[in-house]
Amino acid sequence: MAQQRPHRSQRSTGPRPVLTDAPCPCGRPEEYGACCGRLHAGTARAATAEDLMRSRYSAFVVGDEDYLLRSWDPATRPRRVGLDPDTEWTGLEILRTNEGTPFHKEGAVEFRARYREEGQDGELCEYSRFRRHEGEWVYLDAVVG
Repeated sequence: MAQQRPHRSQRSTGPRPVLTDAPCPCGRPEEYGACCGRLHAGTARAATAEDLMRSRYSAFVVGDEDYLLRSWDPATRPRRVGLDPDTEWTGLEILRTNEGTPFHKEGAVEFRARYREEGQDGELCEYSRFRRHEGEWVYLDAVVG
């Protein structure tokens, strides 16, 4: 998930504290610590492109810029993500996936992410592409629309 929508701040405040037994922000029924939290902590790897997409969305929610950079393809990775601490990510909807299973080398996920900023609700629609790099799924790039 690239953050290519208007935002006020480029400062990053580091990951926000999240209880491991809180619901995972990615929308799956597991608790954060048993779902995306494992990927953020480096104790698990994404099995599919969708898993990586969900974990990256959750990283935006919790403000984990380090994970966002680690899970970004080295060929397209920026130096910084520039998370906006004033943005509250409020929901993720996976619209469709294309390949990206454990048996593929590439995949794509189309999704809608909702957010709240300065009292206004907004949404980001994106078609994200992923590929395997050294055996692990990484975010390659996206078309925002």
